[in-house]
Amino acid sequence: MFVFLSKILPPFIYPLGLACIFLGLAWVFFHRARFARSAVLISLLLLWLGGNRLVAFQLARWLEWQYLPLDEIPPVEVMVVLGGGTLAANPPRAMPEINGAGDRILYAAQLYREGKARKMLLSGGGIEWYTPSAANPAAEMAYLLEMMGVPREVLILEDQSQNTLQNAQRSKQILEKLGVRRIILVTSAMHMPRSVHVFEKQGLEVIPAPTDYTVTQSGWQLITAPKFTTWLLNLIPNADNLSLTTRALKEIIGTAVYEWVGD
Repeated sequence: MFVFLSKILPPFIYPLGLACIFLGLAWVFFHRARFARSAVLISLLLLWLGGNRLVAFQLARWLEWQYLPLDEIPPVEVMVVLGGGTLAANPPRAMPEINGAGDRILYAAQLYREGKARKMLLSGGGIEWYTPSAANPAAEMAYLLEMMGVPREVLILEDQSQNTLQNAQRSKQILEKLGVRRIILVTSAMHMPRSVHVFEKQGLEVIPAPTDYTVTQSGWQLITAPKFTTWLLNLIPNADNLSLTTRALKEIIGTAVYEWVGD
């Protein structure tokens, strides 16, 4: 039930869903002109703020820059790689593919080649009714990693978890059997604060290895430059910015919920 509610309820408090709710209220109570106008105004404000480049990048930067790449990553026995970066081999795809978060897989392969871990724990299960494009993230990651030269025998698959909290809980069960407490954790930079939070609450010592950064130093300097054209573009809402704001809010809300429900 928790997984179901965690997937169904949040879209209604993200900017787009919340704007739709206020528009619906404006339609239902159209005979109350003042209320209806206020509801429409709130809807427009939500869409403008959510689609604003400066707002979106500020939220993303705040999350992503909490964990910057380490100058030197110490070697460990097991590296944990979180799912979310793959697409299933559903026709017309000929094989599993990577999506926008596929850097997780590429970075994990690089760290393995550098000798940072002897084994990889690939954590991620599919939710058929929610993400049919990802049938079995752990198996899909394994397939792609093997293509990149990572031996199958070093891969440990955890393919039952359906959210970040379960990633941590099920990974801990496997790691305990291996006698491992210290891990390298690979996931997207925006997802890293929430992931570190829940993995450390399981009693694990986490070495963050973030990847898939949205906001770079040069990109941030560009959108904060004191130029008229820059600020004009910042103020004009678009769908990409709305998506980025939503992803950032997902992480912020997810962290708050996990703190509330505990482990």
